Amino acid sequence: MSQYSFHDEITLAEQAEELGRKALNLGLIPSFVVHHFPDSWQFYIPNEKISGSLTPEQAYLKLKKLIESSSSKA
Repeated sequence: MSQYSFHDEITLAEQAEELGRKALNLGLIPSFVVHHFPDSWQFYIPNEKISGSLTPEQAYLKLKKLIESSSSKA
């Protein structure tokens, strides 16, 4: 059974933000922005095709896939 590093919406958003910092440090993305609202977080990851915001779930999955694919190529 795998261990998850999040248990609710807030910890999921925190993990997505951490993955964004990791992707930024690895040079996989040029920048990212997180807007913190009382009831939600919105993630913006620059992309030539899509310019909208991402939910914490979408950002987590996108960043995790990006980091995993870059580490498998190394």
